[in-house]
Amino acid sequence: MRQKELQHLYWRAGFGWYPKKYNDLSKDRKQIVDSLFEDSQSFTPIELDFSYLEDVDPIDIKKFPSLEKEIKEKSQKRILELNYVWVKRLIYPKEILRERMTLFWANHFVCRDRNPLHAQQYNNTLRQYALGDFREFVKAISKEAAMLKYLNGKQNRKRKPNENFARELMELFTLGEGYYTEKDIKESARAFTGYNHNFQGEFIFKKQHHDYGFKTFLGKTARFEGDDIIDEILSNKQCARFICQKIYRYFVSPKPIERHIEAMADVFFKDYNIEHLMRFVFMSDWFYTEENIGSKIKSPVEFLVGIANTVPVSFERKKDVLVIQRLLGQMLLDPPNVAGWKGNKAWIDANTIMLRLKLPSVLLNNALISLKEYGDFNDKFRKEYFKRSKGKLPFKTLPDWEAFSKDFKAIETEKLSEIIIQGNINKGTAAYLKTLSKASKRDYCIQLMSLPEYQMC
Repeated sequence: MRQKELQHLYWRAGFGWYPKKYNDLSKDRKQIVDSLFEDSQSFTPIELDFSYLEDVDPIDIKKFPSLEKEIKEKSQKRILELNYVWVKRLIYPKEILRERMTLFWANHFVCRDRNPLHAQQYNNTLRQYALGDFREFVKAISKEAAMLKYLNGKQNRKRKPNENFARELMELFTLGEGYYTEKDIKESARAFTGYNHNFQGEFIFKKQHHDYGFKTFLGKTARFEGDDIIDEILSNKQCARFICQKIYRYFVSPKPIERHIEAMADVFFKDYNIEHLMRFVFMSDWFYTEENIGSKIKSPVEFLVGIANTVPVSFERKKDVLVIQRLLGQMLLDPPNVAGWKGNKAWIDANTIMLRLKLPSVLLNNALISLKEYGDFNDKFRKEYFKRSKGKLPFKTLPDWEAFSKDFKAIETEKLSEIIIQGNINKGTAAYLKTLSKASKRDYCIQLMSLPEYQMC
């Protein structure tokens, strides 16, 4: 495979391609794609410490305000820790493609839960099914404690059905608008009555709250249960098309090409196997066309993780990782609504673009960036600047420039742009880069990351 194709694949299936993967250049496309899936066959859940919930009776929480306050405070800290651990997992993934797919599904099966145990369980369910059977995936999501709370599934009972989950199941999770009626929503809601969970987040089916009667759904009448409704939805090829369109926009290009999406749907509709679908995408010639390379605006998380993958950086304060996400407009575990983040052009506005252009220098060089035509910051200047700026900068980070130097040792400084930047560099930027000194690979890396073109992948 060509270097540009490899970089494109690793930016879409992961969070960037770097010289340490140079051995891949000698392999063909099938070998590379096979290795991506082989490396993601295993499933490594995130597991935080929830020992403070052991032997806690939910009845006692209501009876004793001090216990309720203590658990609430610890839970708030665990939610923030879960966010940090997830970001760290994306930077240092054991299963690269599985983690990328988990991030995608988190903005498809959108859910928000302030209970850290249930949020972790939900996040791990996304991770577990990320490359598996979509049919079983949807059924598992319908029974997750976090989703049952988020879309009022616990309030969905025989005598008073709640339609929230049934509506979003079709509109946002499987079919898209226009492929069902209001009656279909009402009837399917009845099929999901009785769904509940216990304090630990385990699914419970309360028979006394379930409607066992006949339901008429998508033109068929039967004593449908929740899983039956999902089976009926997936029997409509529109479900495969809807999912494939979202995957195309996320992994290929924000500009959909219908014939490619239809080809994807043909593959997906056969067995709803996510791995088979993604293999088809990554093996297709159209995935690697010039117009798709560098066609997407990086999400805030992609942007942050991409920087940290190029120059390993550790944060002295975990909260800084949260602050950066909030400032950039994407806080993991805290979506804006059930539709999730819009993505692409919605990531950029007058405020976020300025922060994005400045962030690489803030994280990697204490807000210092060389814009001089000749010469870069010398060691004496750096030392004096850092001394004056100590304690005044917004984030405390420790970039590992030794690891960067080792990874990029074989790359000439002039060639750095071919790896750091995806897609084409416009003439104005190319002319500007020629004026910059290449004496320091480190400074040149920061300069490249501070370009508008670095926002693309």
